[in-house]
Parts: sequence; C-alpha cells; structure tokens
Amino acid sequence: MPFIEKHEAEPGCIFCRAASDAEEEHYVVLRRSRCLVMLNLYPYNSGHLMIAPYQHVGELQRLESETASDVWATAQLALDVLNIVMQPDGFNLGVNQGEAAGAGIADHVHLHVVPRWSGDTNFMPVLADAKVMPELLTATAVKLRSAFESHAGPG
Repeated sequence: MPFIEKHEAEPGCIFCRAASDAEEEHYVVLRRSRCLVMLNLYPYNSGHLMIAPYQHVGELQRLESETASDVWATAQLALDVLNIVMQPDGFNLGVNQGEAAGAGIADHVHLHVVPRWSGDTNFMPVLADAKVMPELLTATAVKLRSAFESHAGPG
C-alpha cells in the first residue's frame, strides 16, 4: 500500500520525465543513447520492463529508424538480463498503440517486456482486480541495474 499511495499521477509524459530525472524516482534501470529501460509502476509480473525511446511520438512507425533499431537491440539485451536475474520460463513483448488498443500512455510509444513463469497467473486479478507481486520494485530495480551494468555494452 505505501507504494500505491505515494504514486499519484503527475501531469505530462512519464517517459519524458524519466529521461531527465533520477533513476530511483522512475525506476529507470538502463539508459542508452536513444532509449531507456524502466520498471512498470503497475506491473503484470515481477520484472515487467518498459523500453521507451527518448523521441516523443505516439506511433511505432513514426520512430526514426535508428531509434527503432535501438529499442529492439535494447529489448534483446533486456531479455538476456531478465533471463539471468529473474530466470523466467518465457516472455511477452508488446506495444499497445492507441487508446483503443489499451495504451495507457498513448502519446509516447513504448515496448513492454514481461517475464512469464509457467503457472504465474492466479485468481487475484479476476476476483479482486489485484496482482500479487513477490518482490518490491526497489529490490527488482537494484538487481536489474547491476545486471545491466555488467551486460550492457555501448549504446
């Protein structure tokens, strides 16, 4: 509850704020030349990352080609790091483009990377509209920052 209560929605774009603010405040775990990686404040699973380009556009097809390439290269790196740190059984990767597609932040395209484990769904989201997370975001962020530092090359 302290985590949920302390996070009120701020005006403006969370990804643009995270691009210039402190890592800890926005749970940024990696910064690259054209994008950043941050933990989702309302994750589907532990280790749920979002890769957001610094370029503020709402549609994937509007990204500069170099930026799009960096987002996907960063996704590959994120999969490697999550495999080491979280040891999932699989992943979901996706972009929700537009409000009709479920984009909570429709004006800044971003890629979700969600670690998955066999049998990781339970009745809580169905009955109580709640998710059970086995680890605090701050603990996950510390682990992932360290792993990205060890595995991230220039970029």
